[in-house]
Amino acid sequence: MTSSIAAVEPGLLLAGFAILMLAGVVKGLIGMGLPTVGVGLLSLATSPAEAAAVLILPAALTNLWQYFTGPRVVATARRFSWMMAAVVAGTLLGGLALGGLTSPAAQPMLGATLLLYGGLGLSAVPLQLPARTEPWLSPVMGLLTGLVTGTTGVSAMPSAPYLQAIGLNRDDLVQALGLTFTVATFALAVVLAKPGDTGAVLANPALLIASVAALLPAFLGMQIGQWVRRAVSPTVFRRIFFAGLAVLGAYMLARGLI
Repeated sequence: MTSSIAAVEPGLLLAGFAILMLAGVVKGLIGMGLPTVGVGLLSLATSPAEAAAVLILPAALTNLWQYFTGPRVVATARRFSWMMAAVVAGTLLGGLALGGLTSPAAQPMLGATLLLYGGLGLSAVPLQLPARTEPWLSPVMGLLTGLVTGTTGVSAMPSAPYLQAIGLNRDDLVQALGLTFTVATFALAVVLAKPGDTGAVLANPALLIASVAALLPAFLGMQIGQWVRRAVSPTVFRRIFFAGLAVLGAYMLARGLI
C-alpha cells in the first residue's frame, strides 16, 4: 500500500510529534489514554489503521511496563485470564472478519467510541458492579473490548469503565488496565500484519520506522505527565481530558457519517 505517512511535510511531522507527546502526557498522568488520544488525533490526518500501526510499539512497551511494575503480576493474569482470552478473540474477529480498521466504518466507529468514553468519564454516575457478576461478565467485557479494538484501534472501551466498576484499588486497577491494553495491542498487531485489500499495514517500512520514532515523544510525554501529576489536580485534568475526547469523538463521528 502507499502510505500517507511515507512522505509528509515538516509541519505534519511536528504535529505528529506533538500528538504523541500529548498522548504520553495523558498516559503518565492517569495511567491510560496513549492509544485513545494518539489514534484519535492521528486519524485526523491519516487512516485509523495507519494511526494504530504508528502506536503499536509505544503502546506495547508502555503497557508492558505498567503491568509488570504492578503489585500482583501472576494473580492479576490468573484473575482476568478468561477476559484476556476474550479480548484476543474479539480483536481477531473485529479485525479479520468484520472489516477492521481499513473499513469505511472505522472512523465513525472510532468517533462514537471516543464520544461514549468521554461522556462516561464526565458523568457523575458512580459505576459499581456486584462481585458475583465478575465470573461471567469479564469474558463478555473482554469480547466487546476486543471488537472495539479490532475495528477502531482503541481498547479503553468498555474495559476501563468495567475494571473501575468492579472495585479494584488504585494499584490493581492500573495493573489490570496495563494487562488488558497489552493483550489487545499484541492482538491488534496480528490484525495489522495480515495482508488484505490494502496490504498489510505493519509491512509498510515507513510505518514501522514511524512506530520506532514514536517511542521518543511517547516516553518523553509520559515523564512530563508524571511531573504534572505531582503539581496539578488529577480530577481537573481528567475533566479536561474526557471533555476533549468527547469533542474529538463527536467531530470524527460527524465527519465519518457526512
